[in-house]
Amino acid sequence: MGQTPVVYGESTRPPRGDYSRAKGDYICAQNYAAYTEAEHDTYHRLYERQSALLAGRASQHFIDALPALGAKERIPRFEEINERLFKATGWEIVGVPGLIPEVPFFSLLAQRKFPVTDWIRQPEEFEYIVEPDIFHDLFGHVPLLFNPVMADFIQAYGQGGLKAAELGACEMLSRLYWYTVEFGLIREDGGVRAYGAGILSSVGELEYSVNSTEPHRLPLQLERAMRTLYKIDTYQQTYFVIDDMQQLLDLANTEFAPLYEQLSRQPTIGAKELLPGEQPL
Repeated sequence: MGQTPVVYGESTRPPRGDYSRAKGDYICAQNYAAYTEAEHDTYHRLYERQSALLAGRASQHFIDALPALGAKERIPRFEEINERLFKATGWEIVGVPGLIPEVPFFSLLAQRKFPVTDWIRQPEEFEYIVEPDIFHDLFGHVPLLFNPVMADFIQAYGQGGLKAAELGACEMLSRLYWYTVEFGLIREDGGVRAYGAGILSSVGELEYSVNSTEPHRLPLQLERAMRTLYKIDTYQQTYFVIDDMQQLLDLANTEFAPLYEQLSRQPTIGAKELLPGEQPL
């Protein structure tokens, strides 16, 4: 059948991934036999490098869940992860050729299915990759799907996303995903730790987000985050901090329709802008 590649933001390079393999819901089978030894080695080296940086920077929730991914020496088989994941939280991961449109993405999350890109970056992209690959998706996102509270939040986000699509409010809701699931921080051990996948899979931003004096770190407040623009090509200039994982699930129970209406009448906030009276952590 095949599907059309998806592009978010501006890029001079066409999207990667073989979308001709994608079904109507954008799911495609993981072609495990196609991975080369060099690609398995890339995954292993990325895993080793990133896991060595977690202590004192990553949330303990993430550190505790990471072993559930399985052996780090080779790219994991999705079905083997799913045996453990479904037993833990009722989730499963499904292969996709790359970025997928918002509505199919929300629909999968609402069904407790997390889309994982099935290809891995090239050696020259070892330090930085523009779009998510299998390492970003597996290492960054999947461990916290073993956490019952985060698992429920991401499903609730998918359900809310389907409603947002009907109301034309996807952009506002996407900012919440960006500042929590992708680039969220949490209070732990008297400081802040990373739980967002975009941070956890980045060698530079993991240190920067937690310890640099450059970015703002603000307590997560729903309306504030949903008005705040974000950067896709640099480290974040503002991070939002939660007190605990339950706070995310509580936010998901908000009645969003009137909130979208309210926010549509307010201006957006720049990625490093502080509002009067705000005091960064």
